[in-house]
This record gives sequence, C-alpha cells and structure tokens, in this order.
Amino acid sequence: MDYLFLDAVSWQHSQALYHAAAHLGREALIILRPATPYVCIGYHQDAQQEIDLEFAQDHNIPVFRREVGGGAVYLDGAQLFFQLIIRADRRGVPANKAEFYRKFLQPIIETFRQFGVPAEYKPVNDIITNGRKISGTGAAQIEDMLILVGNFIQDFNYEMMSKVLHVPDEKFRDKVFKTMSENLTTFLRETGHIPANADLAADLAKRYEPLLGKLEQKPLDAELVQKADELMLEMNIPEWLLANDRRRSETAQVKIAEGIYVVQKMLKTPGGLIRVTAINRDGHLGDVHISGDFFFFPAPSLLELEKTLEGVYANTKTIEQVVAHFYQQHTIESPGVVPADFANVLTV
Repeated sequence: MDYLFLDAVSWQHSQALYHAAAHLGREALIILRPATPYVCIGYHQDAQQEIDLEFAQDHNIPVFRREVGGGAVYLDGAQLFFQLIIRADRRGVPANKAEFYRKFLQPIIETFRQFGVPAEYKPVNDIITNGRKISGTGAAQIEDMLILVGNFIQDFNYEMMSKVLHVPDEKFRDKVFKTMSENLTTFLRETGHIPANADLAADLAKRYEPLLGKLEQKPLDAELVQKADELMLEMNIPEWLLANDRRRSETAQVKIAEGIYVVQKMLKTPGGLIRVTAINRDGHLGDVHISGDFFFFPAPSLLELEKTLEGVYANTKTIEQVVAHFYQQHTIESPGVVPADFANVLTV
C-alpha cells in the first residue's frame, strides 16, 4: 500500500489528492498540510448558513466543500492531516461505520500518546485529551473506497475560526470563541512544544502497518496529480460550494397562508447537528431540505431521503417509520443519528 508524506502542499491539493485517490480506486495513506489557510465545510452543510462568505472573500480565505461529512473547519499549516483511503471490501475493515472509526482511529491515538498527549477515543469520531478535542476526524465512502481524514492539531487560530463562521451577532461570536478555546486543544497547549511533521508521520505510518500491511513510501505521481487537478475544476467552483444551499428561513416558523407554514429547525444529536427547512402544508411535509454536520452513508442518498419525505404526514411517529424504512431499504448508516432524530426535527 502506498504511503505519501508530502508535508506542505497547495491548499487545493490538500483536499483534492485524497478525493483523487478514492476516485481512482487507489489505496494510500497520505500525510500533508496546507501551505496556506482555507475553510472547508462538510458534504451535507449549507455554506451560507455556516460560513461568513463575505468575510472569507475579503480576507482571501478560500472556502471548499468536501465529499466527507462533518462540520466547518479552518485549516492551515499548523495542522498536519492524515488521509487514509482503503477499499471497503478490504479484509479486516468493519462494515459498520462506528466500528470502522474505533478501529482505524486507534493508531492516531497511539501516535498522540507517543508524543506526550494522553489521547482517548470518544464515540462517534472524536479524539480527546483531558476532556478536550485534539483531532477533528471524518469518514466518507466514494464508490468502493472508504476515506478516513483527520488532523494532528499542533496549534490553532481560534480567533480566525470564530470570525469565518456565520453567526447572528458579535456577542454570539465571542461565545463561540470562548467555547472553542475551552473545548478544543492543541499539541502546543498540552505539551508546550510541536513535534516535527516528519516524526509524527513516520510514527503514524508504523502504527498503521499492523492493520494495513507494509506501507511503501512513494513520491507524488503524475496520475494522482492529474486526477486531483481535474476534480478541482469540478469542485472549486460556486456551483459545487453552494450545491446544498437550496432554501433558508430566518425564523423557526413563518405562516404563509392558512394551513401553510415554512419551518426551520435544528437538532443536536450525538452524531452532529441536523438542520432542516420544509413546508408544512395542511399537516404534510413538502420541499424538505436537510443539512448539517452529521455523517450519512451513502452520502448521495440524503437527497433521496428528502424526496421520500415529500407528502408525508408531519407526525413524529409517521416520519420515524418512513425514515426507518428508508434506512432499511437503502442500507443507510449515520453514526450517532437515528430515524427518530429526523422525526423530531421535522415536527413542530
């Protein structure tokens, strides 16, 4: 299996290379960091709901939508990223996504510990130390390939992260900054120093070998670069970034006419935030849009779930039954999110 330690690359390649490997069906462990800062949002997120796009543009901070679920993150060279791309049918790979996280996050935890951070696994997909998050991770499936991505947070710009987020006012932004500072930590805060990137990468590669077999270190090759560049032509455009920005409402419920309401609600679940907008027309759902920082496999099926909910009676029990049946039909996995969560967020 290929192992690529690239260290600093363009921000575009820091995202596009693992996408490219997955689309090419190539297994690899890639470790890198972006040479310049950018913001990355999850596959199911609504860019204009999550990010202050005007601030990002004014400060020349690119915003990119990945094919991996999860939340919005500010990325820069003080974070070293690991990107594991493997076949879904590889021997020893758990079919259940929660079990996949637990197994393949263990080498990262061991590397943290090797460098002085007493890291622990926190379901569904967090790595914490002393009660604070120290690595953001996520998973996706592209065709027949599974992807696990995450970072060693060496240092972090809390102020910039709080500024790029879309929030209602500055008081709320201050609260975000304070909460983030208290609950997200770094190598520097925990140990007083930052390990060398090459040392972190080498240790992690060594710890993955019992799970993956021998890793062969290779340079970046032309096939991977070409595919990455092709993908960026498709993904680094407004149409892709805003593909999930279909509707929005400023209030929880707006009456349009007798029996017709526009509804917007959010629900925090163990698997992440679910945000919905929908039309409630005479007690039935219409024009349903679901977004958020949760994980949903297979990811494109979320659009099919929206269509399935069209016309459904807006009753908690009915919606839960419809979603549960959809999960069974489409073999859906959403770690930390269950059909009842969609039912709760779609009813007033």
